Amino acid sequence: MTVLIGHDDAWASWRSAMQGQRMHHAWLLAGGRGLGKAGFALAAAAELVAEDGVPQPEALAHPDIMLLERPPATSDDEKKREEGKPFNRKRNISVDQIRAMQRRLTTRPTLGARRAIIIDSADDLEKSAVNALLKSLEEPPAGCFFLLVAHRPGGLLPTVRSRCRQLRFHALSDERLAQVLAEQEPDAPAELRQAAIDAAQGSPGAALAFIEDELAPIARELRAIMRQGDPDFTRRGALAAAIGARPDRERLLASVRLAREICAEQARHAPRAHQMRLIDTHDRLVRLGAEIPYANFDPGLTVVEIGGLLAGAAAPKG
Repeated sequence: MTVLIGHDDAWASWRSAMQGQRMHHAWLLAGGRGLGKAGFALAAAAELVAEDGVPQPEALAHPDIMLLERPPATSDDEKKREEGKPFNRKRNISVDQIRAMQRRLTTRPTLGARRAIIIDSADDLEKSAVNALLKSLEEPPAGCFFLLVAHRPGGLLPTVRSRCRQLRFHALSDERLAQVLAEQEPDAPAELRQAAIDAAQGSPGAALAFIEDELAPIARELRAIMRQGDPDFTRRGALAAAIGARPDRERLLASVRLAREICAEQARHAPRAHQMRLIDTHDRLVRLGAEIPYANFDPGLTVVEIGGLLAGAAAPKG
């Protein structure tokens, strides 16, 4: 039995449905990034397709578990990216991927009577892919079950949501996060684990990434900018040093996520006028983060932009 911290209610709902007479054919795993939805989907799919007395491979290698996700960049894409040239990486899960999945669904499962299809994430589906997927959700082949991971379920078509049973994944308490970090990062200093908890806003994935990617210095500089502003660009220089001279896109994305979390944290307690500025800054950081994986960009200017957005949202001097 797989146990994932913080998902007790989701597991109870899933296992209750498995024991029922007619299990729903489509599930929407909804909640913020880093809460463990994809891990839950893989573990739940493994339980779903398992047959008594039949040896089962790992979920990612299981012939009756299909995982659809955004295609990775090719080595040629990476070379073009490093040279600042346009590249053709697909941004989303394509209609071709959905159609390939549907062709496979015309065959029988390999090891048992059930097949699980995981889409990670449904937010990444192209419009034409969504329309193609709807056909399978409306008329699912016998024995086929869909698990759609969604970070922003409100952005999905109502016709998709209406065909799915929803499982909500909630942010963990600080105590639960501390348990995760104690188990998975036992060698991390206590101060670093606490900084990860403060930055993660209830997301175990974000907390673990904070430690693994050494994000504490970045968080410290972002918080300093938010508290004190940066009229002479000194703190933006310190932020650039913390992020590194030639940061890759993942480190820049992590920095944007931290900046967003700091904005959200401040907005919960700020006066109304300042709150609106923080919300606007958060929205601009979301847009910046959406551009980083695909656009040709100057890392140094991106760091300055991150710091500038936070400086512009800094608390007004009393």
